[in-house]
Amino acid sequence: MKLRNAILILLMLVINTPMLFAQDVLDEITLALQTGNASQLARDFDNSVEITIVNSDDVYSKSQAEMILKKFFNSNPPKSFQFVHQGNSAEGSHYGIGNYASSGGANYRTYVYVKQKGDKYLIQEIRFEND
Repeated sequence: MKLRNAILILLMLVINTPMLFAQDVLDEITLALQTGNASQLARDFDNSVEITIVNSDDVYSKSQAEMILKKFFNSNPPKSFQFVHQGNSAEGSHYGIGNYASSGGANYRTYVYVKQKGDKYLIQEIRFEND
């Protein structure tokens, strides 16, 4: 009986481990968005990142994407950020949908898409759309 319980616990850990790592990166992203810290956010960028800010979108290198977000945060300092929905796809990618409120009064619906690359989850896409 003890062996069976140990095996069940081990199986649950193995099955849920990828989701735990994805949650870790979403927690890091939450903190970076709450503080407007583009450098912290860039730590979880893939080599190229698709960024959409309202009606402007493009794919940027990791360093370019960091500069784009620094400019966004300077123009729209955060008042608050919170994910309101999180999920995952059958392919193993994860996403979060949240609300970013700037101290200037603008509100943005924010989408973040992360995908596992090796042993890390990396940001593939981030979008800020008028709410």
